[in-house]
Amino acid sequence: MKPAAFSYHRPQSLDTALALLAEFGYDAKVIAGGQSLGPMMNMRLARPMHVVDLAGLPDLTGIERGPDALRIGAMTRHHDVATSADVRAACPLLSEAVSTVGHYAIRQRGTLGGSLANADPAAQIPLIVRTLGAWIDVAGPAGQREIAASDFVVAPMTTTLEPEEIITAVRFPCLRATEGYGFELFTRRHGDFAIGACAATAVVEAGCFTHLRIGVGGVDDVPVGFEEICAKFIGEAADTTTIDRIAAQVTASIAVRDQAGVSAEYRRELVHVLTARALARACRHRS
Repeated sequence: MKPAAFSYHRPQSLDTALALLAEFGYDAKVIAGGQSLGPMMNMRLARPMHVVDLAGLPDLTGIERGPDALRIGAMTRHHDVATSADVRAACPLLSEAVSTVGHYAIRQRGTLGGSLANADPAAQIPLIVRTLGAWIDVAGPAGQREIAASDFVVAPMTTTLEPEEIITAVRFPCLRATEGYGFELFTRRHGDFAIGACAATAVVEAGCFTHLRIGVGGVDDVPVGFEEICAKFIGEAADTTTIDRIAAQVTASIAVRDQAGVSAEYRRELVHVLTARALARACRHRS
């Protein structure tokens, strides 16, 4: 199929892009890498009257490593994130997760901000952003604002981003020198969206958890973080028994429903297994 007729705009500045969105409102869609919006338009699931292409805005690309945070421009391609030495050093969990996005061709075109704005429940970027507690920098008619990851995705493919706003960058906290990480993803085929995924980081001192973060994606309407559960296990032994207890509590607290070809019971067991594996990796894999 071909998309419905639309007007194409390629602004050369962020201010011009914002002005176009302010002018066209809900009739406009921003396109970044086009790996999600393009197919949706071809299938006529999305029919914007105006498409605003951000490819002409080089200021929205790039990776900046600071002492405590990693700032990545929204138009930075997945491939560049996955292969960046700065990302691998400061936030290896992000590097590993992004390297599993789609196929090579998709990573060459897809962008960090585009995936985040699309907010597919099974996508890797929203999960890592939620797990690490990143901040999303946004520009709009009222100026700049930042949105906490926990407040950004509110429903499948629905965010708190206003129609006239554009993601400009995402800021990830750098992992601590002693912080381990683990990422586990289960798909039917290589490159597919996840049936289930888990990301975790942990600091283990004297055999006990002193810092813990867990996120699960692909099974609920939005990526889910488990700050309260993690807090309960600080100070406990980082052994297989504790890891299994954590995985059990994570599994019990998440909404899991039947999906075409995948039962809720199967997905629930999958969450338990992926969480346990990611935590085990985080305990032995120091960044």
